[in-house]
Amino acid sequence: MDIRIVRSLSKDVWHRFVEQHPAGNIFHTPEMFEVFSRALGHKPQFWAAIDRENILALFLPVEISLAGGLLRPLTTRAVVYGSILCSCNQNIDIVLNELFLNYKHVVKRQILFTEMRNLTDGGDLQPIFQSAGFKFEGHNNYIVDLALPEEKVWNNIHKSARKKILQAQRRSLLSIREIDDKLMLPAWYSLMQKSFLWNHTPLPDISLFEAAFDVLYPKHMIQFLIGSLNDRHVAASVALLYKDKIYGWYRSFDRTYSDCMPNDQMVWHVFKWGTENGFSSFDFGGAGRPDEKYGPRNFKAKFGGALVNYGRNTFIHAPLQLKLSTLGYRLFRRIL
Repeated sequence: MDIRIVRSLSKDVWHRFVEQHPAGNIFHTPEMFEVFSRALGHKPQFWAAIDRENILALFLPVEISLAGGLLRPLTTRAVVYGSILCSCNQNIDIVLNELFLNYKHVVKRQILFTEMRNLTDGGDLQPIFQSAGFKFEGHNNYIVDLALPEEKVWNNIHKSARKKILQAQRRSLLSIREIDDKLMLPAWYSLMQKSFLWNHTPLPDISLFEAAFDVLYPKHMIQFLIGSLNDRHVAASVALLYKDKIYGWYRSFDRTYSDCMPNDQMVWHVFKWGTENGFSSFDFGGAGRPDEKYGPRNFKAKFGGALVNYGRNTFIHAPLQLKLSTLGYRLFRRIL
């Protein structure tokens, strides 16, 4: 085996590898890489281990910075959405160690940490990840089976949640439409801003969503939804679409209208649409650490999905800077 670490490849080879790999997800695609490359505060990197023209491992960390200049080293992390994608059955430990060594040598202490977010069970790879310094931490998620008949998907939702959705629909049916015009994105983004401000959580710049619309919408790889009551926008969501899977990405709602259950109605709308259009599953995109209280987990749990814990693997590049950054972030959230 002649292992080489490369920083670029033909998009056709790349696309084919992800498309044909059973664990390939939307975050591995050239299209998603392009989205991140256009977004303010995001810088994707391409890393692959190859043998001749065969991809053995694909690793796509996205550097995310909350500030520039002197503060960049204290506010930049890398997230490997969808984790690493491997196809090598033999000598996989040698392949991954070579890839990780090259990556860490280049990154050094320019960023705080690199986090791999696992969307599938990579149990066989965990010993290799951890021996390379990528510490495992449990992280829950809910995956809803949409391959079932629509009635079964509905009945899998907790009884109390179904009752509240039906009551809300009788009071005031939420008008939900797909955004097919980029000019609607500012109104959609405004709803996101309100929710993230309420939760004291930084929201990516609108350029991320504009890029996603430009790159993914023409290829039917994304769905932006906006929900309205009496001509007032009260809920927004965006989901990524790839192969037969729907990935919940961002969602928000106006808490003034909580009695109308806009968030719940939006989720059910996506489920119903998914069953009608041949999708097999909906991925909620995370439900927090098992040992910590996490409000959104209760919301997601009531929709009847399977609870999984694929976890995350994190390598810390700059321990001291991370401690300073963590303290600063806590103070930042207090004043948001």
